[in-house]
Amino acid sequence: MKILDSQGRLFGKVSLLDIGAALVIFLVVVGIFFFPGTSGAQIGVTTKPVEIDVIVRGLSVRDPQQLFEQGLKPGGKTNIIIRNQPYGQVGVKAVKQLPRTTLVPQPDGSVKALPDPRENQYIMDMVVTLEGNAQITKNGPVIGNSKLKIGIPAQLEGFNYDFTGGVIALRFPEKG
Repeated sequence: MKILDSQGRLFGKVSLLDIGAALVIFLVVVGIFFFPGTSGAQIGVTTKPVEIDVIVRGLSVRDPQQLFEQGLKPGGKTNIIIRNQPYGQVGVKAVKQLPRTTLVPQPDGSVKALPDPRENQYIMDMVVTLEGNAQITKNGPVIGNSKLKIGIPAQLEGFNYDFTGGVIALRFPEKG
């Protein structure tokens, strides 16, 4: 009796390729279930509370009060998207509307920023303070799978708004 026939079958019944494929599948299953490792988990990473200040400039809105009452308000939640990566919901700690100013030349040649006298501009600037948790790595804070750094764009989305601002400050308050 021959061990291999002319078609590469073992004892004329089982193909060597079938045995190889079954062995590979078996090793993958053993590797996944018995040796899962630390894939996806980072060793030595701590999670801390973080406050994120996002500045929004030139937001076109007819009624800012409606924006604040129905959506973006302290104590509420907002969805945040960092570098086109959705993170989920974070808390809204504070919303501060910034005064609109215009540059006015002075007789002595200097320039002053004075309150803008125009009405019905439908444009506003604001700073939104968000609070959540970030993983602290050796390269800085990470929220979701995105590094959190000053200068990156952050998109905020809620019931009646969807706009983008820039991160201008990060704080790590101690809970106590």
